[in-house]
Amino acid sequence: MNIANKILELKKEKNAVLLAHYYQYPEIQEIADFVGDSLALSKKASETEADIIVFAGVHFMGETAKLLSPHKKVIIPDLAAGCSLADSCSAADLETLRNEYPDHTVVTYINCSAEVKALSDYVCTSSNAVEVINNIPKNIPIIFAPDKNLGKYLIKETGRDMVLWDGACVVHEAFSFDKLLDLVNTYPDAEIIAHPESEPHFLKVAHFVGSTASLLNYVDTSDKMEFIIATEVGILHEMQKAVPEKTLIPAPIDEDNTCACSECAFMKINTIQKIYDCLLNETPEILIESTVLEKARKPIEAMLEFSYSIK
Repeated sequence: MNIANKILELKKEKNAVLLAHYYQYPEIQEIADFVGDSLALSKKASETEADIIVFAGVHFMGETAKLLSPHKKVIIPDLAAGCSLADSCSAADLETLRNEYPDHTVVTYINCSAEVKALSDYVCTSSNAVEVINNIPKNIPIIFAPDKNLGKYLIKETGRDMVLWDGACVVHEAFSFDKLLDLVNTYPDAEIIAHPESEPHFLKVAHFVGSTASLLNYVDTSDKMEFIIATEVGILHEMQKAVPEKTLIPAPIDEDNTCACSECAFMKINTIQKIYDCLLNETPEILIESTVLEKARKPIEAMLEFSYSIK
């Protein structure tokens, strides 16, 4: 029995559900029960009868799954699968910023730790961030953390002046604008689509800006046949399955690597072997201190009260 079949057998035996983010290796996506963005996956898992959630993603995603399913066991393949964006914003530093702006509402992007979520008034995703900001009365000032690029995009889209945390995703800041121009010359009919974590000059030239799931949907429903895609290259697996007849080109990066595209090293820490091992041994487990868990759930619940734009 190969390892994929062993994982499928273990899932049945242990009543487990396997979640895979779009940026995981294709062989992991292929055996997952659900493939998608982090909050959408956590929400789907919370609606299942599974006793165990295996989250093939990064650490903050496992924490989010635990926040929405506190009575389920949540395990991840490797505790070293972190996030450059989440790591840029510690709870202690955010608390200091909050104290400097005590009259501000704090909105945090889902890509942050449970401790940072616990200091927030709202949590948002890339698919509903505009909706969350627009829901806050205009007379209430806002702190937005931790992604400055998403924050700049939100300022442009909503017209709100916000205090921005100085954090960014290394994956979405790696794209080369000069190489993009060369690629456009090679594929003059291609549309550029980009995740809002990308830098402003990339978003300015993009034909469409949206969350990972929104990018997938755009490619699927568009009449265009060629796309240059500015987000982590893992999304191309699901995209190509949905539109095998279309040409999908990953946006180029400054440094040369094996595929000249942007890969998240943290996401790629997870392997199919590690998924088998973690499910077999039910470790590493995501554990969140109870007071942090309760506080961190509140800004997610506050967002869910008016927003269902979770894709």
